[in-house]
Amino acid sequence: MRLEHIALNVADPDAMARWYTSHLGMQIVRHIPTPNATYFLADSARMSVIEIYHNPAAPVPDYAAFSPLALHLAFSTSDMEADIARLVAAGATHVAPIDVTPAGDRLTFLRDPWQIAIQLAQRKTPLLQPAS
Repeated sequence: MRLEHIALNVADPDAMARWYTSHLGMQIVRHIPTPNATYFLADSARMSVIEIYHNPAAPVPDYAAFSPLALHLAFSTSDMEADIARLVAAGATHVAPIDVTPAGDRLTFLRDPWQIAIQLAQRKTPLLQPAS
């Protein structure tokens, strides 16, 4: 089996979809406008998908209360410092120093404007290689 997507119930999926496409390189692969706006966003390699939607049948979690270690969306980067500066200029908050793991990976956390934790990962060796 293959993981299809991970879903997040959010208060303003329209604004969040705009921010993720503008600043994280995500692409809208499906949009269901109303009554509960839903977006399926693929990463730039079209290998991962997140669903963001608003469904009043369930409460929107208090994402700010979650430790980034408990819940985060991780994005790979080749220029950590430039991406931190760019995302902070776009409304994100840098919430943790850059950490270097024993494997040589560089990691840090930000929060998007809706307080969802975003991890930037600059891997010494990528987790996945494109299929040949």
